[in-house]
Amino acid sequence: MKTVILGLALILVVFLQPALAQKAEVSGKFNQSLKSYYALKNALATDKPEEAPKLALALQTSVKEVPHKGFKDTKQHLLWMSESTVIQQKAVELSKSNDLKSQRKSFEGISTAFIKLAKELKLNNGEAFVQYCPMGKFSWLNEVKEIQNPYYGSQMYDCGTVKDTLEKN
Repeated sequence: MKTVILGLALILVVFLQPALAQKAEVSGKFNQSLKSYYALKNALATDKPEEAPKLALALQTSVKEVPHKGFKDTKQHLLWMSESTVIQQKAVELSKSNDLKSQRKSFEGISTAFIKLAKELKLNNGEAFVQYCPMGKFSWLNEVKEIQNPYYGSQMYDCGTVKDTLEKN
């Protein structure tokens, strides 16, 4: 009986190992794309329109690198496919602009998509804060609790509130 149980356990390990490795890769690549998002957010929050285009292209690249296998289920995969497409399109749009106002407009679509993904996928390896600016009615993700408003930058750097905390997963 022990031999049968050990044999079954070994078979389970052999079959589960690739699935767990795929989930780990999805999580790792998602968190790399989240770091790219934060870098772009920080450039916009500190009024650096000259940095934003290259950071937007880095974001687009990191989103493309998230593998298509390893999501928990089909619903998560379909969500990733639709929202990552929006992020990539808006990142390309942002990369073609040197105007802070239009960059921030593109960033709005990126943020909306990333908030949906972070809330639904629950893959973030650190706390993430959903922040909201009541003046412009914009939301964004932040890696720190202190407000860093990417939509108004130095004009209203700390304008906003924390609407939600996404726990580390």
